[in-house]
Amino acid sequence: MRRAWPESRARLESDQIGQGWGCIMHRWQMQDAKSRLSEVVKDAEREGPQEITVHGRPVAVVLSRADYDRLTGTGESLVAFMRRSPLTDAEDLDFARDRSLTRDMDL
Repeated sequence: MRRAWPESRARLESDQIGQGWGCIMHRWQMQDAKSRLSEVVKDAEREGPQEITVHGRPVAVVLSRADYDRLTGTGESLVAFMRRSPLTDAEDLDFARDRSLTRDMDL
């Protein structure tokens, strides 16, 4: 039988934090995150990133492996990506430079 945990102070102080990148993170105080690490990890996998705070200051974020892989990309360099392009061998590409005059600016 799973033990029912009381609502932690972390969840009461700020249950969800809206983030600019379209994700809602749960906030955990460090001591709660340490004692309930498996729950933090499971929540990261199910619900998204979990923020960990020390004295109310955000210090870490726990991500699922899928979120981490998505954020870090493929590890492929830009040069390798460009070489895989179907346009790599195209000879008729025209990258004409815009020759219009620059505009005046007051600094």
